[in-house]
Amino acid sequence: MALPTTNTVYTQQSGSILSVAVPVQPTLGPHDVLVRITHSGLCSTDTLYATAAPGMALGHEGVGVVDAVGAAVTRFKVGDRAGGGYHRGACGECSYCLTGRDIWCYRRVVFGEAGTSIDGARDEKQNGTLAAWYVGEETFLHRIPDALGSAEAAPLQCAGATVYAALRASVRSPHDRVGIVGIGGVGHLAIQYAAKMGNEVVVFSTSKDKEAEARRFGAAEFYLADRPEDMKEPINTLIVAGRYPNWSKYLVKEVMARDGIIVPVAAPVLPINLPNGSMFFNGYHVTSSLVASRSTHEDMLEFSARHGIKPAIETFEMSEKGITEAVEKLKANKMRYRAVLVAP
Repeated sequence: MALPTTNTVYTQQSGSILSVAVPVQPTLGPHDVLVRITHSGLCSTDTLYATAAPGMALGHEGVGVVDAVGAAVTRFKVGDRAGGGYHRGACGECSYCLTGRDIWCYRRVVFGEAGTSIDGARDEKQNGTLAAWYVGEETFLHRIPDALGSAEAAPLQCAGATVYAALRASVRSPHDRVGIVGIGGVGHLAIQYAAKMGNEVVVFSTSKDKEAEARRFGAAEFYLADRPEDMKEPINTLIVAGRYPNWSKYLVKEVMARDGIIVPVAAPVLPINLPNGSMFFNGYHVTSSLVASRSTHEDMLEFSARHGIKPAIETFEMSEKGITEAVEKLKANKMRYRAVLVAP
């Protein structure tokens, strides 16, 4: 097919969501894939960059249909469903890339980070998934399994990949007790993944009325976030998927087992002030999870399809009005639990 000459992308300028026409490169690079976006998740990271980098094309949880491929593409053909949008490129040559940790590549291209694509062929600031089209490099796009609908698959491209990677890296045994703070856009997926991995899942929430829902997602135990001491047995891993808790209450050996691992996965908008004495004497470890490298992302999609893991979503039209409504609901903390924009 002939490539579109312009693309409609959505940005925030002067505090408003606007649709903007941007030019499309006249030819695809040899490993480029042109995806017609049908669904895109809205993440809190989009709202942060909308303010920090006004005019940048938003969206990094895209799913759509392949409409054209570059001359050397072998992983996709026209008509396939593809997803991606956060992790967009890496050098393929460094020690990180060669050991399957390409998300840490020094030449990586990720959403919101300054720079262009590896070959310099397109401006990444104009290439978001809140758009009519998205151009991705073939090995940084992912085939969507048949068992996953496109609307449900969209939030997995960031939220799902982030928390799945965190669990894979921090849970040492399926017998471990995994604590999850927050039942939100990331937390409700963390509960499902940890439960299906065989772990005993302990959920902490500020809302008592979320207990039944947490248990439906797979929680074995539920406690109010300000009362972790109510537990009878400590947890081994703590996934912080929402606001940071009162660390002094959690980082004691009766709540967090010694040598335990803490993984904050929410966007870092506040400092992490940890009690250094407890950290030292109990041997706690703090790590991070910035989505997933490519192989882990592929595993996440297959695991989700096999175990029926799906985000709870609310859908909105992919338009200025629809995106504005979704952003306002997300900022008001009223989304249950991921917003998905649907192309008209």
